Amino acid sequence: MRFLRARWRVLVRLGGWSVLETGQTFLLGYALARSLDSGFLAGRAAAGLAWLGVAGTGVLLGAVGTGRVYRSVAALVEPLRDRLVERVVARGVREADDGALSRLTQQVEIARDTFAGLVLVSRSFVVAAAGALIGLFSLAPPLALVVVAPLVAAITLFAVTLRPLARRQEAYLAADEALAERLGRVGPGLRDVTAFGAEARVAAGVAQCVEAERRAAGALARWGVLRVAALAVGGHAPVVLLLVAAPWLLDHDVSPGALVGALAYVTQSLLPALQNLIHGLGAGGARLTVVLRRIAPAGDEDLRTGRDTAPAPRPTPPSTPATQAAPPFRAAPAPPPASAADAAPALALSGVTFAYGPHSEPVVRDLDLVVPRGGHLAVVGPSGIGKSTLTALVAGLLEPAAGEIRVCGRPVPGPGAAACRVLIPQEAYVHTGTLGENLTHLRPDPVPPHELLAAAEAVGLAPLLHRLGGPGAPVDPAALSAGERQLIALTRAYLSHAPLALLDEATCHLDPDAEARAERAFAARPGGTLVVVAHRLTSARRADRVLVMDGRDTAYGTHEELLRGCGLYRELFGGWAPPGSQPPLPLRDADGVDPVAGPGLAGDGRHVVAHGSVGQVQAPGDLGDGGALGGQ
Repeated sequence: MRFLRARWRVLVRLGGWSVLETGQTFLLGYALARSLDSGFLAGRAAAGLAWLGVAGTGVLLGAVGTGRVYRSVAALVEPLRDRLVERVVARGVREADDGALSRLTQQVEIARDTFAGLVLVSRSFVVAAAGALIGLFSLAPPLALVVVAPLVAAITLFAVTLRPLARRQEAYLAADEALAERLGRVGPGLRDVTAFGAEARVAAGVAQCVEAERRAAGALARWGVLRVAALAVGGHAPVVLLLVAAPWLLDHDVSPGALVGALAYVTQSLLPALQNLIHGLGAGGARLTVVLRRIAPAGDEDLRTGRDTAPAPRPTPPSTPATQAAPPFRAAPAPPPASAADAAPALALSGVTFAYGPHSEPVVRDLDLVVPRGGHLAVVGPSGIGKSTLTALVAGLLEPAAGEIRVCGRPVPGPGAAACRVLIPQEAYVHTGTLGENLTHLRPDPVPPHELLAAAEAVGLAPLLHRLGGPGAPVDPAALSAGERQLIALTRAYLSHAPLALLDEATCHLDPDAEARAERAFAARPGGTLVVVAHRLTSARRADRVLVMDGRDTAYGTHEELLRGCGLYRELFGGWAPPGSQPPLPLRDADGVDPVAGPGLAGDGRHVVAHGSVGQVQAPGDLGDGGALGGQ
């Protein structure tokens, strides 16, 4: 309404041309009544035909007015569309809104067409009602009394249902979107759901969405019944009342022609106009309300008031990519202010258990873990044992079945914990834009150029930065190698405010030297804590502590402690070591076995050790006493 008031001149022009249509509606019933009373019923056929000709002339005049009305409607609708487009583009640039494309290509057009339809049906109803009521009073005031009462009751009933209908229409659309989103995530992962025995859990989640949409549709349908009732009261009841009251009306000086004219007013003008109003304003109004709330949320008063100048976009930096374990293109918040929680460890897990299905074996079972602030933890274990699951739990992407997770003293999931951690997965996310925009995604404040360059130098991105042409150079993600994308994602995380960095095989496409440089950079960040899911076991040697995951069992300690006391860790480290190396396996058992391995040595696929001179080899299990060493 504020938008319409700002364009009152267009409304005046629209009303002026609508007078011709009002005249057409008036002549429809009035000329028909006179053609009967003064013409055909009086035996004057020529007069009856003349009055019918007047009605036809009114139709021609109404057609001229209708053509001019459409021009006036365009003068209202197109400025609204322009304002919507400006607002969507400004918001998309300012906030990197991931829904901008849908709003620009679909929702704006929905709003434009719906708004035009609402203007037309509302105007048509006003025109029809005005012409019909004037005609009824002109023919016989009692006729107007019979028609006006149910018409007013119908409009009142319809007006009362408008707001509840809009709310339920919005709830139904939200439920439908939620169901589509859930099915879109479940569909591509059906094989994984079956593999992990999570059918019941996933089915329950989908069933909840289906039930929510069913309830929303039921509520919308129940309120829709009132629209039908309003149409019956205002459009059909007057016809019945006129027929029932016909003897009484004819006895009180209402002519037969006037009665026929009144029926024509109701059936040919009021009923179609009321029907269009109820269906158009009921469904279209709710749809327009929903779309405008999405395009112009609270605070966009320049759109709502119809001003022709949009405010300058606020200098908000680009937003968080998927590597932050948040929805794409959402600006990452700065860490919460200092509080008592800042004395808590960087990461604390207490009794954490997680399984991918109610009948599946837990991937993580009763895990207790504490990583102090400034610590450096490496997570190792066989492939598929749950290392990435652990980082997903810490990042809040998964919720444990039991136990508690805290990041910097703040519970996971939660906004406080989300602001304190950054997750860099194996598949690095890089979007089209400049290199600087990619690197500053996780910063809510502008990054000084010297800080950006220092971060690139620390992580190892500087050569790529210079080759591309600096922070302002455009980036084509498809033209970058997997390792280059990982360097960009690592530098982005390094620049973030999050004190806890989770590297889930985030350096797997880098060479060992580049990997070591990136990990050392993160470990040296002031106040920073690093958790690495190790791709190469050299990451474990650089860490302060190592967590070895092995299904039901876990081991925790320094590299040297685990080599002495954890057979799986020794096995992993020995199996990983490249040919020709001398793996530091401090066995030193009673048989005098030394950890010496050379090129071409054979073994059982796990440890190869020498007894005596190099070249005379024996596998574990062939020791002096005929037994095995440490279960190997």
